Amino acid sequence: MSISPDIQHSIQALETQLARALSGKESAIRQLIICLLGGGHLLIEDIPGVGKTTLAQALAASLHSDFGRVQFTADLLPADIIGVEIFDPIEKTFIFHAGPIFHHIVLADEINRATPKAQSALLEAMAEGQVTIERKTHILPEPFFVIATQNPLEHLGTFPLPESQLDRFFMRISLGYPDAQAERKLLLGKAGRSQLKSFQATTSWQDIAQARQAIHAIPNSDALIDYVLKLLAESRNGKWLIQGISPRAGHDLLIAAKAHAWLNNQTYVSAADVQAVWLPCLSHRVVAAGNIEAAMQSLLEQVAVPA
Repeated sequence: MSISPDIQHSIQALETQLARALSGKESAIRQLIICLLGGGHLLIEDIPGVGKTTLAQALAASLHSDFGRVQFTADLLPADIIGVEIFDPIEKTFIFHAGPIFHHIVLADEINRATPKAQSALLEAMAEGQVTIERKTHILPEPFFVIATQNPLEHLGTFPLPESQLDRFFMRISLGYPDAQAERKLLLGKAGRSQLKSFQATTSWQDIAQARQAIHAIPNSDALIDYVLKLLAESRNGKWLIQGISPRAGHDLLIAAKAHAWLNNQTYVSAADVQAVWLPCLSHRVVAAGNIEAAMQSLLEQVAVPA
């Protein structure tokens, strides 16, 4: 499928504007855009104060999109996320009052602070694009993109996400501390949240939809599919991982590789594209006896790259 150069320019403009808010984090921004174009949801795992919320707000401002935020706490109820039906004495019927999840972009802040019951309410929304209340199904806005955050160093009063929910996240990334040059800009007010007030929409959801169509239309060579299948098989033989890569994760890996190729103006997907998204797409979905990233990297090195 041919794609208008205007669409690629629009996505590039989005990437450039996000870099104004999160200076020096081009790699993380690229991974966010890959996740957005791949049609999945994003988990940002990092310490407080490095720009997780700012990145979500910057994306909403750049897409001219409605934005909802849920601050996850231990006493959060599913109704606080998805909404509730309240009886209207005048109409003599129950009326649904939508929760903050009914937005195109939703920030689930500190998701691991909520109980599994509250987390499961978000899981249905992420997996199926809908919520069920009192046996009634309510369709969420389309498109629907969740950015969830959690602090990996804090364990008191938290409920770790189960593997089934982690597998729903297309990618997991971290931002890390800024370098000296980027932090100077932040201190001088030339980067960070202070930039958001000057943001204008650079990209539309129609642009995102057309980019997604172009990405899915990139052909898969037999050699590349064989390469991915060998990686999946190697992950499941018990040598490197206790829990291998699921079929859904393997599918997402291929879509992420396609998005990476498209962003680099390629008309094909190579093994290098698969390797570029290997860790952010998969490391949170598997279980290893030791260091997961080291095990995943060793696994990757075991499979020969197709000629």
